[in-house]
Amino acid sequence: MREIVEKGKMEKRPAGWNNILENLFVVILAFYPLRHIYQGIDLWDTGYNYANFTYMGLEHMDPMWLFSTWLSNATGHLLTRLPRGMSLVGMNFYTGLFASLLALLGYWFCTRRLKLQTGIVFLGELIALSLCWCPTALLYNYMTYVLFLGGVILLYQGLTKENRNCLIGAGVCLGANVLVRFPNLVQAAMILAVWVYDFIVWREEGRQKGETTRISSPKSFWKSTLAHTGWCLLGYGAALSVLLGYLFVRYGFREYMEGIGRLFAMTDTASDYKAVSMLRGIVDTYAENLYWAARIGAIVLVGMVLFVMPSEKHSRACHVLTGAVRSLPGIAALGMVICRKSYFWEIAGVGRIPHPFLLFACLSLTTVLVGEFCRNREKINKITNGILKCLWIPAGAAMLGWLYYRGFCSLEFYTYGAMLRPGILFLMLTMFIAVIRIFHPGSGRQEKLIGGMLILVILLTSIGSNNGVYPSLNNLFVAAPYTLSESWRFLRRVRGKKITCVMINPFPAKCILAAFLLMCFFQFGCFGAKFVFAEATGVQEAVAQVEDNEVLKGVQMSADKAGWVTELNDYVRENGLQGQEVILYGNIPGLSYYLQMPSAFNPWSDLRSYSYEVMEEELRKLNGETPVIILENRCVVFLEGGRAALETLGLTEQEVEKMVSDAKLTLLEDFMRTNSYEQAFRNEKFILYRCSDK
Repeated sequence: MREIVEKGKMEKRPAGWNNILENLFVVILAFYPLRHIYQGIDLWDTGYNYANFTYMGLEHMDPMWLFSTWLSNATGHLLTRLPRGMSLVGMNFYTGLFASLLALLGYWFCTRRLKLQTGIVFLGELIALSLCWCPTALLYNYMTYVLFLGGVILLYQGLTKENRNCLIGAGVCLGANVLVRFPNLVQAAMILAVWVYDFIVWREEGRQKGETTRISSPKSFWKSTLAHTGWCLLGYGAALSVLLGYLFVRYGFREYMEGIGRLFAMTDTASDYKAVSMLRGIVDTYAENLYWAARIGAIVLVGMVLFVMPSEKHSRACHVLTGAVRSLPGIAALGMVICRKSYFWEIAGVGRIPHPFLLFACLSLTTVLVGEFCRNREKINKITNGILKCLWIPAGAAMLGWLYYRGFCSLEFYTYGAMLRPGILFLMLTMFIAVIRIFHPGSGRQEKLIGGMLILVILLTSIGSNNGVYPSLNNLFVAAPYTLSESWRFLRRVRGKKITCVMINPFPAKCILAAFLLMCFFQFGCFGAKFVFAEATGVQEAVAQVEDNEVLKGVQMSADKAGWVTELNDYVRENGLQGQEVILYGNIPGLSYYLQMPSAFNPWSDLRSYSYEVMEEELRKLNGETPVIILENRCVVFLEGGRAALETLGLTEQEVEKMVSDAKLTLLEDFMRTNSYEQAFRNEKFILYRCSDK
C-alpha cells in the first residue's frame, strides 16, 4: 500500500553511509534552533515571558495570563531552576530545545511513518526551523506546536493502525494543550479527521465488496466512528480533568474562573482578539495573496496551452483545434507588442508588460505558427515543443525577476517582508496539493488522511491569535516536508495527460514550481540565518554587550540598546534596587527580567488586553506601597509636553492618538502624583521614578 510514495517504492531504513548521513541530519536539526541564543535582547515578548517564568504566581502575574497559559508558565518556571536558568542565554538554550524537539519529531514521523525521502524531509525541517520567527521564549506557542504535532502523529497512528492507545494519547495531547494556551480549545476540531477518515474507509470497504450502486450498511460506519471518537474524547477529558483539578486545588475554583472570565472580556478593549476579527485577518491575508497566486497561475496556464499537442496522429480536426488553441496566447502577445499596453492588463493591475515577457511571447508565437503551417506536423510538433522547453526554463527565471521587481518579497532578511508573501504562497501550495491528493482517485486512504490533517493544522494553528497566518508559518514541521516531497514527485514523474483528443504537457508547471521553490529556499534560508526577534522586528548590528549583569552576560545587541540598558542597570545595581517590585509602562516589560525586579502586578500593564479597571484595582491594592516605576521615554515626553511634544518626536498620527487616549497612563500619572514620586534617573530610553520619602 502506498502512503505517500508510490507502491513498491517504500524507502527502507538507512544503513551504512546513509545511516551516517541521517545521523548528521539529526545532529543539525537538534542544534540549528540554538544558532541565535547569544544574539539580541527583546524588551517585549522575550523578557516578558521570562519574567513570568521567574516570578510565576498570583503575586507578580496577571491571573488571566497565569491561568490561560498555565502549563507553559509552569514549564518555564521549572526551566529557571536548571543550571544557568536565570540567564538569558541559558533560557534561550532550554526553550530552543522545544524547536529542536519539533524538528526531530517531524523528521521521525515523515521518514518512519509517511515514508518520505530522508534528504527531502531534512530540507523541509530546515525550512520549518528557518520560518520560526517567534522567539522560543513564547513557550505557550512552542509547547502548543509540540503537543499539536504529538496529537497529529498519535491520531494518524491510531486511525491507520486501529490502535486505541494512540487515539487516547492523541486526546491527551490535545486536552493538555488547552492548559498550554486556552484558545487551543479549537484544536478539538481535529476530530473532523476521524470522522472523514472513517467515512472514506466505509466507502472503500463497501466498493471492495462489489456494491457499486449501494454503499454498505451505515451500521459499520457509525460503530467505528463512535468508537474512535470515544477513545479520543476519553483521553481529552482525562487530561483536562487532571490538570484543571490540580489548578482548582492549588488556586481555587473561583480564582481560576475569574481569570478565564477576564480572558473572554478582554475583547472589549482588544477588538483584534474577537473571533470575527481573527478569522477575518486570516481570510484577508489569503485573499490579498491571491493577487500573486492568480498571476503565477496565469503564466502556468498560458504555458500549458502552448504545449497542447494532438493525441491522435491522423485526426485533421484535432490538429486544427490544437493549432488554434496554441496560437491564442501568441496572438494576444502580438497585440501587446503592437499596443505595449492593453486595457486587460491595466485592469488586472499589471500595467506595462516587461520586455522579457514580450520577447518570450513573440518567440512562442513564431514557434507555434511555424509548427502549425508545416506539412509534417508530428515531427514539427516535437521540434516546437523542444524549442518551447528551452524558452520556458528562462521563463521561470524571468518570473522570479518579475516578482522581485514588483516587491513580492524583500532582501532585507532581518524583516518579515523577506519571508511573508513567499511563506503564505507556500501555505496555499501545501493546501492545494493536499486537496488534489484527497480527491485524486489513485490516492490511498492514508494519503487522504494526512492531506486533510495538514489542512486542519494550517487553519487551526492561526485561530486564537491576532497575528493572522504568522502562527501557521511557525508550525510547518510536517507540512514543509510533505510539500517538498509531493513537489519533487511531480517534478520527476508526472508526464503528459490525455484529455479527449489532446495531450497536456506539464513542463511549464514544472518550470514555474521549481522556480518558486528555489525562491523559497533562498528567502527562507537567509531569513532563518539573519532574523532574530526584537520588538516585532529583527536585530541589527549586534556588536555590544551589557556589563555587570548576570542575566545578560554574553548576549550581543545593538550599541544603542546596550548603552541604554547599561546605564539603567548601573543605577539599579548601585542603589540596591534589584529584588524590589517595579511598575513598568511603555512596552518595556522585559526590564523586569533583565534587572531582576519582580512586577508589582503585571510586567506589561500597557497591553490593551489588560483593562483600565483591573489596573485601577491593582494600584488600589498596593495599600500605600510605592514600587519603583520605570517609564519609556515617549510616555514621559507626553506627560511633560502633551500632544505637541509627541509630534515633535516624529511619531505617526496613529501613535500620537493612541498615547493621547491612553487612560491607563493618566491613571499611573495620578498614582505617581498622589504618592509624591520624583524622577531619579533618565537617559534617552528609560526614566525611573522613586517615591520621595525613600
